[in-house]
Amino acid sequence: MPLAPAIETDELRKEFGDNAAVKCLTLQIQQGEVFGFLGPNGAGKTTSIKMLVGLITPTSGKAALLGAPLGDRNTRAQIGFLPEHFRFQEWLTAHEFLSLHGNLFGMERTRLTARINELLERVGLAGFRDKPLSTFSKGMLQRIGLAQALLNQPALVFLDEPTSGLDPVGRVLVRDIIGELRQQGTCVFLNSHLLSEIEVTCNRVAFISHGEVIRLLELASLDAGQVKVILRVGELSQETASGLSTWADAIQLDKHQLTLTARNEEALPEINRYLVTHGVAVYEISPKHVSLEELFIETVGKEGGL
Repeated sequence: MPLAPAIETDELRKEFGDNAAVKCLTLQIQQGEVFGFLGPNGAGKTTSIKMLVGLITPTSGKAALLGAPLGDRNTRAQIGFLPEHFRFQEWLTAHEFLSLHGNLFGMERTRLTARINELLERVGLAGFRDKPLSTFSKGMLQRIGLAQALLNQPALVFLDEPTSGLDPVGRVLVRDIIGELRQQGTCVFLNSHLLSEIEVTCNRVAFISHGEVIRLLELASLDAGQVKVILRVGELSQETASGLSTWADAIQLDKHQLTLTARNEEALPEINRYLVTHGVAVYEISPKHVSLEELFIETVGKEGGL
């Protein structure tokens, strides 16, 4: 029997007064998948996460986590969550903080002690176990928060801007931990404004606007997908350039520079052959695969930044 999706939503909606922060969120995310959630500021990303983890109640629509409806107590015990704006008890030491959360999960003492030691080592804070959180930098607080989110060995983890405040070494640490979670079959729901991190960690991404999915993308398809190409050419008429639409989109001609988006790498020889056949001298072809950042700008960029 196939596993239930880790996350499934059907027309999930959240209104605040007359404003719909999330209009109609419909998603299906499989267990073991690392899923990126992308959109401009105000797109409803954090509100969506808050509904899924039970911090706010949806206005309408349905959702299930690990096959159970939202709010199911047993299912919530299998979920980890690192919010974007966390407020930890700064008078507690790192060990006391993790112990508190382990006790809330009802973890057995021996297991909890071993898990705390393991996680403090993994996030690079083993030497700070007895230091109060009030002495921690923002990056250290981010790492102890990540340890807290993984304490119960969850089947599903929500990470809302997990690399905020981290230096490059810290970002690599988070990236490696996400990779380990994927290998263990844990589903990771990742909201981050660092598209380079999303690109190397996620299986799929959703672009959202006003709480609606406007594009779903398999990241494996990026390498085999569209290719942005800049060509340095001789005399070329706009009419001849337009004939390249068989193999390319977004064709722009500026004197002796031709810029286009080839639909795949296999189109490049055809583009070159077409130009030569039409008497156009081709001096240089510079292909580059379209990045996630370029796709983001193309899809939702007009609505503002991340």
